[in-house]
Amino acid sequence: FKMVNSQGTCIDHLIRRFQIAMINKPKSVAMGIFLVMSVLFFTASNSPVAITKHTPSGPVPPTTIEEVVSPSAPKKKPDIVLIKDPNAVSMETRYQSLGQKGVTLWFTGFSGSGKSTIGKALEKMLVEDYGKHCYRLDGDNVRMGLNFDLSLTPKDRRENVRRVGEVAALFAESGTIVVASLISPYRAARDAVREVHERKGLDFLEVFVDVPIEEAQRRDPKGLYKMVEEGKIKKFTGISAPYEKPLSPEIHLRTDKLSMKEELFTIVQELARRGILTGTMKTPTWYPALIPPDGGMHWEPPAYSSYTMAKAMEFPQILLNDIDLQWVQCIGEGWAAPLKGFMREGVLLQTLHFNSMLTDPFNLTGNIDFSEQETNYNDYSTKLQQGIRVDMSIPIVLPVTAATRMIIGSQKKITLVAPTGKPVAVLTNPEIYENRKEEIISRVFGGYDPDHPYIKVIMASGPYLVGGEVELLERIRYNDGLDQYRLTPAELRERFVESGTDAVYAFQTRNPTHAGHAYLMQDAGRQLKAMGYKKPLLWLTPLGGWTKSDDMPLDVRIHQHQVVIEEGMLPADTVMAIWPSPMIYAGPTEVQWHCKSRRNVGARFFITGRDPAGIKRSKNKNQMTVGGDFYDGNHGRYVLQTSPGLGEMKILSFAKVYYDKTDNTMKPPDKSRKGDFLSISGSTMRALAKKGAPPCPDEIASNWEETKPCIPNGFMVKRGWDLMCQYYQDPKNTKWIGYSRMMSDPLVAPGNFKQTGIFGKPSWTLYFQNSEGDQISPWHHISLYPEGAGAAPAAGRIVNMVVEIPKGRMEKLEVNKETKYNPIKQDVKNNQPRYYKYGIPFFNYGMLPQTWEDPSKKDDKGHEGDGDPLDVMEIGSRVLPTGTVVAVKVLGVFSLIDQGEADYKIIVINKDDPMADKMRTPDDIDGEVVAKLADWLKMYKTAEGKGVNELDSDHMEGPLKAMKIIKETNGYWKAARDASRI
Repeated sequence: FKMVNSQGTCIDHLIRRFQIAMINKPKSVAMGIFLVMSVLFFTASNSPVAITKHTPSGPVPPTTIEEVVSPSAPKKKPDIVLIKDPNAVSMETRYQSLGQKGVTLWFTGFSGSGKSTIGKALEKMLVEDYGKHCYRLDGDNVRMGLNFDLSLTPKDRRENVRRVGEVAALFAESGTIVVASLISPYRAARDAVREVHERKGLDFLEVFVDVPIEEAQRRDPKGLYKMVEEGKIKKFTGISAPYEKPLSPEIHLRTDKLSMKEELFTIVQELARRGILTGTMKTPTWYPALIPPDGGMHWEPPAYSSYTMAKAMEFPQILLNDIDLQWVQCIGEGWAAPLKGFMREGVLLQTLHFNSMLTDPFNLTGNIDFSEQETNYNDYSTKLQQGIRVDMSIPIVLPVTAATRMIIGSQKKITLVAPTGKPVAVLTNPEIYENRKEEIISRVFGGYDPDHPYIKVIMASGPYLVGGEVELLERIRYNDGLDQYRLTPAELRERFVESGTDAVYAFQTRNPTHAGHAYLMQDAGRQLKAMGYKKPLLWLTPLGGWTKSDDMPLDVRIHQHQVVIEEGMLPADTVMAIWPSPMIYAGPTEVQWHCKSRRNVGARFFITGRDPAGIKRSKNKNQMTVGGDFYDGNHGRYVLQTSPGLGEMKILSFAKVYYDKTDNTMKPPDKSRKGDFLSISGSTMRALAKKGAPPCPDEIASNWEETKPCIPNGFMVKRGWDLMCQYYQDPKNTKWIGYSRMMSDPLVAPGNFKQTGIFGKPSWTLYFQNSEGDQISPWHHISLYPEGAGAAPAAGRIVNMVVEIPKGRMEKLEVNKETKYNPIKQDVKNNQPRYYKYGIPFFNYGMLPQTWEDPSKKDDKGHEGDGDPLDVMEIGSRVLPTGTVVAVKVLGVFSLIDQGEADYKIIVINKDDPMADKMRTPDDIDGEVVAKLADWLKMYKTAEGKGVNELDSDHMEGPLKAMKIIKETNGYWKAARDASRI
């Protein structure tokens, strides 16, 4: 082996300089040509090496560097026309498909500064913890292959950097997060690599791994500094060769002052800030303090529909109940994104069977609006399987009745109306399908309890579901005194950004806050600071939607939370805002929805404790298991930790905590001193509040758990405990607000009236007064006949009607027989106001004064009277306010049989209505209106879970029969009054 070089011949120098471990040669020279490996390198003087190959036939002429690199390459660069071949996939599409952007992190610094160590740790974190595609180009590794032909001369060092830079740019263009670890001492060479990236529109982050040269010498992981000291290596960077420090690196790491955890946190935060960890090309301004939603694509719902209220009123109308309205709010404000409306059947099926839904937010498959299309069971050509599956664990559906289904018909737009009669949204392209209640219950709840509160809601709902996209007409406000605590996702994001936070952690609750909850939230904040976050922000999100009747009312909880914050049990900058969703008590399935909706707003962490969204089984024996927990207390937080769609969100999971008597705090129990810890359950807390338990003395009695005479100090702030006691000592008081229920002003006729209480609550009362201001009874003091003579006028078919419920209003108002002067009051069930739920009343509803259906009298079929004044349904075109006394023309009557009692419904029309002169008998009424009246009377109670009412006949009987009933009941009223029975 003969080397011709100006510095002499030395195979040892070759082996030492380039770490060549072995030179292979054939086992037998006689078998062929013996070819010695050609090794390229430049000397310090840049003189080329000439390598002579020896064969059995003699020496071969020296090989030049150009011949080794490309044996047939011309000595001069020929004129070559190069045309860039564009990729078939755009960079934007590639990034969106991968769910990340390409970037080059260029680590530069002395040997021993920690470039490779940090690079390897970063690569491992991004791949294993974040699920991102990352690849590390290490300087030494690259020199073993791609750059094996380069030495350590300044020229070769620049070429080494150039080649790695070009490769890194190609990797980054492919969507890879590239970690390049090279000393790269020359600033111009690094700037050239930056220029390559910028020319291609790629992110390039210079990471200066900074350490004093003395610290690098002390570390000396490869023993190179020692070899320099021994004189074995000449011109070593930082010692005898220059290193040009970066002037403005994107990331500057002082590795002698930072821990590995801090270094990685700094890098990942910068990647997040630049949107590298998402596939979205235009990163929202609030990122990375707030994380992107499930699916990666942030969807901001339109401010409000372009439809005016007047235009919306032209569409067919669907009545919403309280729960429906809460779902409309969740959809319209973006809490349920990417869901943009009530679920179509295809989306519901995915939700039930996969706890998720397919979406294509970046339109990679051409199915960006897939969930908005009508379900098609014959089209399986879609490429959506290549899209993104996002978390969607619970059904967000709109049940409707058969009558509502008929109203929708083939209409393309329908207006959704709140229980108060206020239009709130427009639903487009409705898709109507069967409400498969048993399938929904079994899939969502994983079991059956006939007395489970939300299962009862489902069972009482209509037989059909309507899917379609929803646009809010305006901001949903409940007018209950709590709207200031209702913030939309957009408003919350703005609030979070203004706070300067670098991480939001959310806590969902439907209970009052005590020390146990406070421990979870406080400890979560401590954990985040230990991770490196400087200003974590607590977002307390009490559930505001429908809850079961024995849960603490919303207003009590909100005021108690506010007091807890003011008293310092929670951080002073805590953001407290009502979450609009109803509670369905579906345990592990539901808690995924709780988490997802908070991620949609941007929370990076979600706190969960024991048995989230859990509930006790009822004592109903019509189920396989009676009593006990419906779900295992640990399953919810376990499922949440392993659920799909978490993305950048992390779960902070806590086991049950106990009260430590030694320091009056809540914490995980210490097994070595079990006697010091108390378990204070929710039922215990309620029992103590009900009896107004005082604070315990400093030393709690050993038998506290048996006697429970007091509330342990520190368990809850005093003002908060006082609020608890006020409620539990008077739970039936109608002032409490159970959950978000839209309130409105009453529509009351002009005249002499006195209102007391709050409309929409059981306390509301409307008293009638005469011209002198004295109270009168609408039942007894208003004449049945307009003339006031107490006898039928000559026309015989005109009577007075007292309007209780205006057309289009859902509040169930009625003349109260038991209260003095018989005012109109809000009908109540279980201490809560009642509303029509079957549909929007297309009639004015009221009563005929001075009539009474005597329970002691029977009709010709043996049905007794129901003991009420006659009910009236006025079908004219005008809305008649509550309290209106109007002369009406009698058209006919339906005979409703309610639990064996006769409950007549007199059908009338305002005598001044434009259509009144054309109507005399049921035959003059539109047949569709008659059918709708019959359907309403039979079916309206089914929306409350009751059975179908019985009509004596679907055929409306005429005015003669109606007037006969009116005269009879007027006679019964007179007799009863004379006998002081009423």
